[in-house]
Amino acid sequence: MTISVVLFDLDDTLFAHRASVNRGIVAHLAAIGGYPADDPTELWHALEEHHYHRYLAGELDFEGQRRARATDFAAHHGHELDDPSAWFNSYFEQYRAAWHLHDDTLPLLSRLEQHTGIITNGDPTFQQHKLDQVGLSFEHVIASGALGITKPDARIFHHAVSLYGVPPSEACYVGDRLETDALGAAAAGLLGVWLDRGATATDAQLATAAQAGVHVIHSLAELPPLL
Repeated sequence: MTISVVLFDLDDTLFAHRASVNRGIVAHLAAIGGYPADDPTELWHALEEHHYHRYLAGELDFEGQRRARATDFAAHHGHELDDPSAWFNSYFEQYRAAWHLHDDTLPLLSRLEQHTGIITNGDPTFQQHKLDQVGLSFEHVIASGALGITKPDARIFHHAVSLYGVPPSEACYVGDRLETDALGAAAAGLLGVWLDRGATATDAQLATAAQAGVHVIHSLAELPPLL
C-alpha cells in the first residue's frame, strides 16, 4: 500500500473545536451575567450537534442554525431572546478568541511527506476563516457547503482524491468521528483512520472499525507508522 495523499477532518481532528467552544460559551455567559453557574458546555454542545446537522441536512441555513442554538439555549434557562443573532455573535467573538490547534497538529504536519488536504462538513468561508486564523494552509480544502454533499457520502471523498489525481486506495482520511469520517472514508475506498483522542471507543465500535479495516489511533503522533 502506497499512501500519497493524507486528508483530514478539521474540527476536533486538527482544530481544537470542542475546547474552543467550551472556553467561548463560559466566557460569553460570564460577560452577560444572566444564567446559572452550572456547567453550560454539555447543553451547548448538544444544541450545536442537533442544529448543525439540521443545517447539513438542508433544514436550516447557516445563520438559521446559529439562531436556533441561541434561542434553545436561552429557553432552557427560562429566557426569550429579542435578537438571537446578536446573542450568538457575542458568543462567537469569545469562541473565535479561543481558537487553537491540538498540540499534536503541527508536529504531525511537519513530518508528513505526502500531499495533504481537508474534507470538512461545513460552510467553506467559515472553515477557511479557522484555517487562516490558526495559520494552516493546504493544497485543497473541500467543504460540504460548497459541494452540497456531506460526509459520509462516498462522492465527497472521491471528489477530493480526484483533485490530487490519485485513486482512493492511495489516499488516507483521518477524522474524529467513526461513522462520518473513518467508516465513510473506508467505504469509499480510502484508508480510514479514526482519531479517538479520549480512548472512549466501545468494544462494539472497535469491532465495527476492525471489520471495516479502519485503524484506530489516540494521537496524531500515531499516524505516520500507518502510512
